[in-house]
Amino acid sequence: MEHFFRHETGRLHGALIRLLGVNHLSLAEDIAQEAMLRALHSWSMGGVPANPSAWITRVAMNLAKDALRHRRMSDAKETAIITHLEQMAPTPAVAALLAHEIRDDALRLLFICCHPSIAPDAQVVLALKVLCGFSTGEIARAFLSSEAAIEKQLTRTKQRIQDAGLAFELPEGEDLASRLDGVLAALYLLFNEGYKASAGERLLREDLCSEAIRLTALLVTHPTGDTPRAHALLALMYFSAARFPSRVDEHGDLLRLEDQDRSKWDQALIARGLVALAGAAQGAVLSEYHLQAGIAAIHCTSADVASTDWPRILRHYDTLYALKPSPIVALNRAVAVSYVAGPQAALDAIAAVPSRDRLESHYLLHAVLGELHWRLNHHRAAAGNFRRALHLAQVGPEQLYLTRMLERADGANAVSSPQTT
Repeated sequence: MEHFFRHETGRLHGALIRLLGVNHLSLAEDIAQEAMLRALHSWSMGGVPANPSAWITRVAMNLAKDALRHRRMSDAKETAIITHLEQMAPTPAVAALLAHEIRDDALRLLFICCHPSIAPDAQVVLALKVLCGFSTGEIARAFLSSEAAIEKQLTRTKQRIQDAGLAFELPEGEDLASRLDGVLAALYLLFNEGYKASAGERLLREDLCSEAIRLTALLVTHPTGDTPRAHALLALMYFSAARFPSRVDEHGDLLRLEDQDRSKWDQALIARGLVALAGAAQGAVLSEYHLQAGIAAIHCTSADVASTDWPRILRHYDTLYALKPSPIVALNRAVAVSYVAGPQAALDAIAAVPSRDRLESHYLLHAVLGELHWRLNHHRAAAGNFRRALHLAQVGPEQLYLTRMLERADGANAVSSPQTT
């Protein structure tokens, strides 16, 4: 149901904005939210209808008609829109109409959110909110920000869209190129939130990953998005999703890469990833998605951790860091360093990371430090880092994993410490 409502939210936003206009983005959001609330209330008592999409569509269109009748719009389209809504046939016809147009609506909405007049970070935030159905809290965690800051940014962005009078249309030529990076960034973050949830009891949210893959696959089939970097992103998603069956055990506990049963990896998805990666090889531009997909491909085609081509992965990370010098990339690079040059070299690499303070509130930094110290038999340092990571972790399986690691480090530290009487 969560996946259904998230998907329906983006679909309804696209359909409503097509009818109401981009300058009524907030109204479209309100109508879609009210339609979802009515569905939740009605279905909890009477059960889910045979065609839930059509049910929600009919409610949303009726709400849109009522809203237009009770508020004055700034243009002269009100009467025409109301007439259009009234003339739409009952449930089956409405569903068929929107199913036919959903492709272009989704793409239009993606590219509207990523208009060049909107700041790059605001583009991604808006796309996650309007098209992907993210809550303000989910967006805040993805950006390591506060809900209040994200809410303020969304309000400013919507006002900027209204003031600019943006059109609900797919761009072409240079206008397309200036928006595509924002579209890909939004899809990348959507997938990442599903690949490793920022909070909650589940590590994986496969509904989000499926939606990200669906939208990216939709993008690359359309001339507006048929580019090497879009194919590279799709390849990265396929490779990452292929490993889902082995990322947690039967109890839902996190499994490290070396502990995963690779026989459970989805070979069909790996094959799709290789095809998408081949499609990404066209052209001369190397994007961050090419490099990340290349790293994921090496993992997916290696028999085990020991036989993995870690020097090649490290070279990919070196190039990625030169292209995108972020602390997270540097941290991931340090993990590759540990397999090539040992854990001490990795600790030195982390110590040299610029802007490392940005990672101090991120559990992953301390979890990696704990692992590296453990490999060096620095049990006290390992325990301290695992304890800090556990304090910061917000996802159930990660907390359980870190609890086990902390207990192991504390136990080893107790054994190695001299006893006093």
